[in-house]
Amino acid sequence: MVISMKEERDLKGKTFETIDPRTGEVIARVAEGDKEDVDLAVRAARQAFDDGPWPRMTGAARGRIMMKYADLIEEHIEELAALDAIDAGKLFGQGKAVDIPAVANLLRYYAGAADKIHGEVLKMSRELQGYTLREPIGVSGHIIPWNFPSSMFFMMSAPALAAGCTMIVKPAEQTPLSALFYADLANKAGVPAGVLNVITGYGPTAGAAIASHMDVDKVCFTGSTEVGRKIMQAAATSNLKQVSLELGGKSPLLIFDDADVDKAADLALLGIGEICVAGSRVFVQEGIYDEFVKKLKEKAKNWVVGDPFDPRSRQGPQVDKQQFDKILSYIEHGKREGATLLTGGKPIGNKGYFIEPTVFTDVKEDMMIATDEIFGPVMSLMKFETIEEAINKANNTKYGLAAGIVTKNLDVANTVSRSIRAGTIWINCYFAFDRDCSYGGYKMSGFGRHLGLEALHKFLQVKSIFFVRETDKIHREVLKMSYELRGLVHSLIHLHEDGVLNVIARYGSTVSATIASSYRHCQGEVVRDNKVRRKNYGRQSHSYHLTLPRERVPVHLDLDRNTQTRILILV
Repeated sequence: MVISMKEERDLKGKTFETIDPRTGEVIARVAEGDKEDVDLAVRAARQAFDDGPWPRMTGAARGRIMMKYADLIEEHIEELAALDAIDAGKLFGQGKAVDIPAVANLLRYYAGAADKIHGEVLKMSRELQGYTLREPIGVSGHIIPWNFPSSMFFMMSAPALAAGCTMIVKPAEQTPLSALFYADLANKAGVPAGVLNVITGYGPTAGAAIASHMDVDKVCFTGSTEVGRKIMQAAATSNLKQVSLELGGKSPLLIFDDADVDKAADLALLGIGEICVAGSRVFVQEGIYDEFVKKLKEKAKNWVVGDPFDPRSRQGPQVDKQQFDKILSYIEHGKREGATLLTGGKPIGNKGYFIEPTVFTDVKEDMMIATDEIFGPVMSLMKFETIEEAINKANNTKYGLAAGIVTKNLDVANTVSRSIRAGTIWINCYFAFDRDCSYGGYKMSGFGRHLGLEALHKFLQVKSIFFVRETDKIHREVLKMSYELRGLVHSLIHLHEDGVLNVIARYGSTVSATIASSYRHCQGEVVRDNKVRRKNYGRQSHSYHLTLPRERVPVHLDLDRNTQTRILILV
């Protein structure tokens, strides 16, 4: 465990084994954190948020540290990819070429956003001035899954760091190793003590303690719908903390008659494996169904399952014995329920947790293999006739995480994509993610979004600020001044076309605020200075940028609360 950037043993000295899924052998023993350890980590995170430098730094300063963090990750790509390969069965080549570089770039993306967290200046309906601030939510708890240990670590932590939050990260008990490495690199990058804490342990103990902790302000969870319910319940019965959930999926892939069959078969196989958005229900239009079945069987038989360090491997082992046995059990269910096993269905080798890619045909929609999230290399193949039938079949699930459409017809693509109740739709591609575009679920696949600026906003909360005039006398003076200022602006357009004029108005803070409110036809943006948020942070000021629509002259007002108002008129 890592608390306040220091390696810690469990208070009771307990440890647990982490297993290599290639062999079933023990890699290492890791500290088993529980409620008492979570208390320590939350206390460290709370102190770092309430009294530490991280939320008080300028966004640019946080961004520089995050950039250094990303550079350190790139310097250790091989070690990190190797840790995820031996601990989670992830393909080493993919980790080295895709997953770990993507993690570094995700950090850089949010580092660039850290100094662009702005509120708004509002046009009020009453004689008030109003604006909003976006402030970090506080201490967040991140409970991450085992299927993408590196990617999910930073899908949650990178936007939280940019927002100015502090956090406790609990990696899955199956895959704790890379998370501990990332905590060490955060320390070397200069992330202050208490900002990023890692608690290793089990979900029912450490995870539950995070979800129910009275001093955690938000919890993010990716995993099963069943555990997601427990997270929500714990949040509700504790301090009503905010919750973001990315839960189960049973995603449909719809392949229409005009599709390229070879490409469609490749896309279908992309969804095989331990992937939350896996296209495990494949619906093929009857005109190409037989051809598709033949092509898919051929490709599945050539699909290489093996050691994740072997560059020929397309699929590694399942994460542990429990998941291995669960998948084989579902395969037996499919056989008993009357589905036809097209290919696969058997374990591979006599050690480790390898399973052949498995494809069933003659699947009915109420069979367990078609309704339950198996989270393994098992595909249910079904056919359809019309677009309406395809849409109905795709939506016939309690989940709504993702869906895929393969067609050359733009009208079909638009109609179907707008009709499927899922958070992400891929057209003529699958498993295509980008850090600029958010993703998340509908229905029982959860709520809240990863990636994009929406992920940053979920770690922020909005504060509304209102100003009213102190006296009518002051208000009249300000109105008079504002009209004079408007005329001054008009005249400056002719006199100083390329200049900047400083006008000093010796009025108090209320006058300063009311100047902006007198321009009722103006709207603009509040640029949040993090130093303003709390006490003892130097000069107390706000900056506004307003636009006068008629003259279209930008006016910058720097409102100083102490002695004077400086009005910068840019012409």
